[in-house]
Amino acid sequence: MPDTPTMIRQTQKWVLSVVIGQNFCPFAKPEHDANRIHYSVVETGDFSEQLQSIAEHCAALDQDIERETSLLIFPNALTDFDDYLDLLDLANALLTGQGYEGVYQLASFHPDYCFEGVGPDDPSHYTNRSPYPMIHILREASLEAALANYPNPENIPVRNVRRAQSLGLTVMAGLLAACYD
Repeated sequence: MPDTPTMIRQTQKWVLSVVIGQNFCPFAKPEHDANRIHYSVVETGDFSEQLQSIAEHCAALDQDIERETSLLIFPNALTDFDDYLDLLDLANALLTGQGYEGVYQLASFHPDYCFEGVGPDDPSHYTNRSPYPMIHILREASLEAALANYPNPENIPVRNVRRAQSLGLTVMAGLLAACYD
């Protein structure tokens, strides 16, 4: 397993080449350029400790208005996509229980991400595939403000799927694999 700086560098490369490079998130580039994305590696494999880390990162976002968003990287656990989805469900419940519903929103990324009802080899999965299992904590107010100024934001997921499918499985898999260099 790579060290923490390497995992963060690989994740940053993925953000640049896939998320921003393929324009899967049209709001990521300004935050990246302003250095307002926080990257953190969560080493523990224990669900309760992982949830505690998510809560701590929400509290850190409360305290630091300059930090727009946090990407939590889980390299030592959650390799099974179903286990990852279990943590994501618990994390969403945690946000509600901690009073963060409507304040923060979670986005999900995983190396084996699969959309339900979509064939396993569909390139669309790569819109949410990442070098490591990750949970992205976003400020909901910032997201709403960005969406309000973006034409037809409801079309972003459809556009992303079309983009990934037009590039094809080989290109999308190659973009992800290149993050490990």
